[in-house]
Amino acid sequence: MSVSDPVQLMQKIRAALQPWRLGRWPTPLESAPVLAGAAGLAELALKREDRSSTRYGGNKVRALEFLFSDAARGTVFVTVGATGSTHCLATAVHAAAAGCRAVIAQFPQPETPVSRAVAAACAAQAALVVRARAPATLPVAIVEAWHRAGPLGPRRWIPGGGAHPRAVVGHVIAGLELSEQVAAPPDEIVLPLGTGGTAAGVVLAVAALGWPTRVVGVRVAPALVANRWRTLWLAHRARQLVARRGVPLPAPRSLVIADGLGRGYGWPTVDGDAAARLADRHGLVLDPTYGAKAFAFLLQRAAGHVQRVVFWHTFAVPRSTAEPAA
Repeated sequence: MSVSDPVQLMQKIRAALQPWRLGRWPTPLESAPVLAGAAGLAELALKREDRSSTRYGGNKVRALEFLFSDAARGTVFVTVGATGSTHCLATAVHAAAAGCRAVIAQFPQPETPVSRAVAAACAAQAALVVRARAPATLPVAIVEAWHRAGPLGPRRWIPGGGAHPRAVVGHVIAGLELSEQVAAPPDEIVLPLGTGGTAAGVVLAVAALGWPTRVVGVRVAPALVANRWRTLWLAHRARQLVARRGVPLPAPRSLVIADGLGRGYGWPTVDGDAAARLADRHGLVLDPTYGAKAFAFLLQRAAGHVQRVVFWHTFAVPRSTAEPAA
């Protein structure tokens, strides 16, 4: 089963779940012929999720539109992530734009210029940041963050990375947008795989469109978090959620997991750094934790029968902490 009108399906999903309007949609799909040549591909297109918002973009904006749904002004969103988490930063920025606040529990990750910039911006935007000294003490930081958020207003928990069925629905819409932006289904969609929400939404969209496209999630987090089972579980939960609202979707399929983790979460890799330098020469800024590792996989794979690829660009450059949000 495939949908005959993806635009109508997107409208039905939005009408059923009533998300906030935080982003600018659709995000652009840009042709990258020079990068395609470097990767040995006939065609490469970039899904520019980094341009999802003028306040602060990236793929997490889609998730937050649905995670903020039906929250009253003054709600305090409590969430968790690494010190360089763009999910944490996006939550803080867009909570403020929605008349709410964010309280963040964070664990340390290897420092890079990007992770330091994200951490500084997050500290400037969030109502409160509680930092664990080590990943092992993160549960204590989460409890403290939840407790200290109480006096600030009514609290709502958001899982790390926004990995929730509601959030996945936002990424379904992202995948459906492609049907209006490409002349034919791509052979593959390549994206970084962390907590799995983005990949879960894209595989649901590909199934709904009836495309033969493979979705390749390049694992950049430990397998305990970033794995096929968990990603498909999120997809099935999102599918059940919209079905209860009268919007049926076919079962997800075609998810392939590739390993791009390297030494560990947040640690740059040699291949990732090389991929980031190549992308930067062509105006594409990749972060070392997610995008660079996923793009390195794309550059290294043997093209074979895969000639038309969409790369899901999830990272947005944080604003200077001195620069006010629009």
